[in-house]
Amino acid sequence: MCQKLIMLDQLPLGTFGKVKMLNSEGRERRRMMDLGLIQDTIVQSIRKSPAGDPTAYEIRGAVIALRSEEASKIFVESIQAEEKA
Repeated sequence: MCQKLIMLDQLPLGTFGKVKMLNSEGRERRRMMDLGLIQDTIVQSIRKSPAGDPTAYEIRGAVIALRSEEASKIFVESIQAEEKA
């Protein structure tokens, strides 16, 4: 199956994505991994701030906010809600 990867900041609100790749290095990469953003983790885009940036995401039961600059370095495969289980 061919998967289409999108940047996390392009994931529509209310939808789910499965982390496939981190395009960062060093401390930034370590921080993302510490937040739980590792391969095959399910992420849901929850809401945007009134100014539009950052966006809140639910990851492994926790809600975190990421700026577009950070989220654009995380590539996800968009998935249906039924697939997230």
